[in-house]
Amino acid sequence: MFLLPVFLILAVAALIPLAYGFGLSFTNYQLTNPDVHTKFIGLGNYVELFKSQLFQQSVRNNVIFALLSVSMELIAGTFLAMLLANEDRLTRVVTTIVLLPMVIAPVASGTLWRMMLDRTYGVINYLLGFVGVPATGYLANYKIAIYAIIFVDFWQYTPYVAILVLSSIKAIPRSFIDSALVDGANLWKIFRSMILPIISPVVIIVAMIRFIDAFKVFDTVYVMTQGGPGNATLMLPNYIYQQGIQFFKVGYSSATAFVFILVMFLLSFIFIRLRTRQLRKLG
Repeated sequence: MFLLPVFLILAVAALIPLAYGFGLSFTNYQLTNPDVHTKFIGLGNYVELFKSQLFQQSVRNNVIFALLSVSMELIAGTFLAMLLANEDRLTRVVTTIVLLPMVIAPVASGTLWRMMLDRTYGVINYLLGFVGVPATGYLANYKIAIYAIIFVDFWQYTPYVAILVLSSIKAIPRSFIDSALVDGANLWKIFRSMILPIISPVVIIVAMIRFIDAFKVFDTVYVMTQGGPGNATLMLPNYIYQQGIQFFKVGYSSATAFVFILVMFLLSFIFIRLRTRQLRKLG
């Protein structure tokens, strides 16, 4: 009975729209003509989806974005967490400063970096000009635009990874580390053989959260490039938005969204299995 209000809210806000969208994915529903030409087409949208080169490109872009950004965030975030593991006042001040990018809304940070990376009046090109680097349109270059967006995501979410990893590091008894130091272990060996195995379940969950967020990225890409130049930075959420809201192909967009949901479900399942296996190893 206590859980009933939660289930009702979930049903109205999530489950019913989800079921409705799933039904639409088997139709040729067009937002401009919702009643006149709508008919059941079975798996037609799904077949068209996997034949679409634009869909395949958005998947490639999303995979590149997720792998590079999350890998960099995990490595840098763990390193940063180790540096911030002290309890002194200076570390607390530095931790507060490090957290600042995380509290900025993605739309605001995307707009900020779009202005900073501008070829004409951006501060990045202005500063690089002092060392002889020619001005570059980072977001207008087909080859490097996606890496500029990866950098912005790395800048914003590395503190998030660091704070979560830091909480698990601080849970390790100090006596464990002191004993290892007395036994002659160096800092790298202590981290590799003691700290990393203990914090690995948390790192796996953080990786899962960040991978899912990276695959759901929309606002940063939308305000920085809108998927351009060309389709060089088009991600799956932007593709779904484009097909459903801009081109009014709601049935096709719903099919794309459900393929996306299925992939995220499988990704989450893999990470949870990895975490369970790691917890069993730790005893």
